[in-house]
Amino acid sequence: MTYPSTATLASIAVAELDLAGPDGPVLSLGPAPGGPPLGEGDIYALVRIGGRPAATVLARVGAGEDPAEVLMAAFRAQKGRADRTAAGEPHAPPRTTVVVGTRERAGQLARVLDSLLAQDHPDFRVLVVDNAPVTSATRDLVASRYPGRVDYVHEPRPGLALAHNRGLTEADGEVVAFTDDDVIADPHWLTALTTPFAADPGLGCVTGLILPARLTTPAQILLESHGGFAKGFEPRLYDPARPPAGEPLFPFTAGSFGSGANMAFRADALRAVGGFDPATGTGTPARGGDDLYAFVRILSAGHRLRYTPGALVWHHHRETWQDLENQAYGYGAGLTAYLTAVLVRRPALLPALLAKLPRGLAHARAITAHRPDGEAEPGPGAHGARSYPWPRGLSRLERRGMLYGPLGYAKARRRIAGDGGLA
Repeated sequence: MTYPSTATLASIAVAELDLAGPDGPVLSLGPAPGGPPLGEGDIYALVRIGGRPAATVLARVGAGEDPAEVLMAAFRAQKGRADRTAAGEPHAPPRTTVVVGTRERAGQLARVLDSLLAQDHPDFRVLVVDNAPVTSATRDLVASRYPGRVDYVHEPRPGLALAHNRGLTEADGEVVAFTDDDVIADPHWLTALTTPFAADPGLGCVTGLILPARLTTPAQILLESHGGFAKGFEPRLYDPARPPAGEPLFPFTAGSFGSGANMAFRADALRAVGGFDPATGTGTPARGGDDLYAFVRILSAGHRLRYTPGALVWHHHRETWQDLENQAYGYGAGLTAYLTAVLVRRPALLPALLAKLPRGLAHARAITAHRPDGEAEPGPGAHGARSYPWPRGLSRLERRGMLYGPLGYAKARRRIAGDGGLA
């Protein structure tokens, strides 16, 4: 498979720039959590206004230049920037259980647990779900480093959705939040993610902003240049009673709502729709789609979903080309697997999906299309105007995954049924 030259995808530093207002002054500038000190070269920065995420910028800092001045100038040059420093909700965030599903990654799990224990939320619990472990490394880490601060449960059946469902069963808060073992949570993440539930009784789900923690390898840079996991810096509310005019496929374009590394649900609402489909998600033949399934089920049950960019986690993207290939195939498989799951478990939604199928196929072709250099469309988290061609091979892998998804879902259902665990 042909990839962009590694010479054009040199390492990019990731930073945080905090301004007192859209026109400054600078309050602070530093590397992203755990990153090396800033110097010359390309810097990709999250710009905060008074601490609240507002935009990302990419700028090159030359010898002798002040990185803060260069990044601030790049931010001010962006068209359509706005002051997004609106006051937070005047509500206390509800009691929350944070669930982290993990499997044999104790080293990086400590990183996310440290960030979760530093949250400014007043009332929460952290629960690690050890998914089909083959060693005791995760259990030992929690017992030795976090006694009395992090709870541990063992889920013997493999699959992220099964791990999440186990976490939902064990959760004791009004809200259950989910994140992954490869992120670092901003200290205000959980408060920002869960406070909207207190303000809106009809809210069933909230998702948040995901930015790259590192851009050190070509694979990481290519992924982020095409949008990564970010959904932008404008809050959005998805209401099934008022479908968004600009999204004719709503609610089946679940990928636009958020991602599983940064999501929270009203616990009773998620339980009422049956939780996550256990035959979807990482660790199953379906390869993914558990988060998308839950988003659609919550919306189809009449609950609202809110995207709030103030709830930030830093994600450690996969590092190698092979990782990126696996990710492309898995995304395609997860997309059609989750749609299959929705129809199998909620056949009443079939007429609505069939009515939107022609546009859905066109949408699928568009999101998996090869984008030549200069024609890429970077997403909200992408590097401004700088983009790189999305390789044809990755587009083909996404499409192959989409063809495989329903079969993978069927395989997963058979496996779980054989274990006696399919609802």
